[in-house]
Amino acid sequence: MGIVISFAAFLLAIMCHEFAHAYVANRRGDATAAEHGRLTLNPLAHIDPVGTLLLPLILVFTRSPVIFGWARPVPVNFSRLRDPRRDMALVGVAGPMANLLLAVVVAQIMKAVAAGASEITLFVLVQLLMTNIFLAIFNLIPVPPLDGSRVAMGLLPVPAARMLARLEPYGMFFLVALLYTGTLQQVIGPAAAILMKALLGEI
Repeated sequence: MGIVISFAAFLLAIMCHEFAHAYVANRRGDATAAEHGRLTLNPLAHIDPVGTLLLPLILVFTRSPVIFGWARPVPVNFSRLRDPRRDMALVGVAGPMANLLLAVVVAQIMKAVAAGASEITLFVLVQLLMTNIFLAIFNLIPVPPLDGSRVAMGLLPVPAARMLARLEPYGMFFLVALLYTGTLQQVIGPAAAILMKALLGEI
């Protein structure tokens, strides 16, 4: 039951994350995601076999303290955006911000029902809170192709942004190395714990 709940929480977080990318891109003038059926809350439209299914399930079954992954990238044609550099940053940050917003809502629900909630209800809420916090922090890492790199490329001077963009073919190898060495967990874990305590009013 715990594995099912953890995975369902992850799917919900991913679904909202990708919808936010598509929504903001559409609002800023690029309807590419909508044209490809990605402006939807249907999780089937966003599933990536490795990032949405295989990796998260491995992390759940191995009882990893950090559950994260990715969905199919939302297609964005930056040339269709009204202000490509600024809007690239807005589209990039939209996903993590959607996860943080969900985390805030869940934290408020937890504080409201904590005294009388059943054990299973609290477990579901904790999983939702943790998953959204972890995904937000993970995706804000400024390593291509993560969202943090899109934000950085929209804010950095053009030469530096181009240098960062050239790293994209190697980004996933870098992230796998961070995961394999435990560095990723050491970075995300403490940051997530602090944010969780702050949202629950424990700081």
